[in-house]
Amino acid sequence: MSEQPVLHVDNVSKRFGSLVAVRDVSLTVGKGELRAVIGPNGAGKTTFFNLISGFFPPSAGKIIFDDRDVTRLSAQQRVKLGMGRTFQITEIFPELSVFENVRVATEVANGYGLRPWLSKTESADLRRRIDEVIAMTGLSARADRLVGELAHGDQRAAEIAMALALRPHLLLLDEPTAGMGDQETYEITQLIRKLHKDSNLTIVLIEHDMRVVFHLADRITVLDQGKLLAQGTPQEIAANEAVQAAYLGKAA
Repeated sequence: MSEQPVLHVDNVSKRFGSLVAVRDVSLTVGKGELRAVIGPNGAGKTTFFNLISGFFPPSAGKIIFDDRDVTRLSAQQRVKLGMGRTFQITEIFPELSVFENVRVATEVANGYGLRPWLSKTESADLRRRIDEVIAMTGLSARADRLVGELAHGDQRAAEIAMALALRPHLLLLDEPTAGMGDQETYEITQLIRKLHKDSNLTIVLIEHDMRVVFHLADRITVLDQGKLLAQGTPQEIAANEAVQAAYLGKAA
């Protein structure tokens, strides 16, 4: 893993009236790193993700992505710069097939969203890219199935495929195993590991399942009550008494 930072979050805060949801949190993620963000309910994890991805503007602080200040850029502008995201509640088009879902994202990534027609070369290139992304996420055998008919784990994989179609430099995953049984959790964990290893993709994920976190993460960031509690390797976090008291001990 290179030390070159893909993402640098500098003392960001977010206030909603008198409520401070995130307070002075900093984070630096190197290229090719897989970083997990954990914390008890109400710790500010999803608000923090919304700040990184541009859904909320920070009340204070700065966000640097690929050496560019994106603090005031919209979510759409950040996607164009190479930031992809999935959500805690899966965001897909259930009435469309896996192929059609990925096609929508691929057309956007290639600037074809408003094009009424494509040349044969463009259509062939588009098809190759769609097939490639579907294969990356293990959905080739279900490419023609309606996403709404798939198991929850496969729906999540389809959402990840849509994010990958946008060719992100940074992939943000918000609780990718939420609502899954053991087998689906295992399969999504293996998919994330594969994407990280094979593509050297920089990934930041929020996750509640500590088995997933300690199995996947290079480093872990812990939030508690909107504040940064600790950062370190899985071994360092597991041994941190403050983390045990605030989160891991309660989960046991």
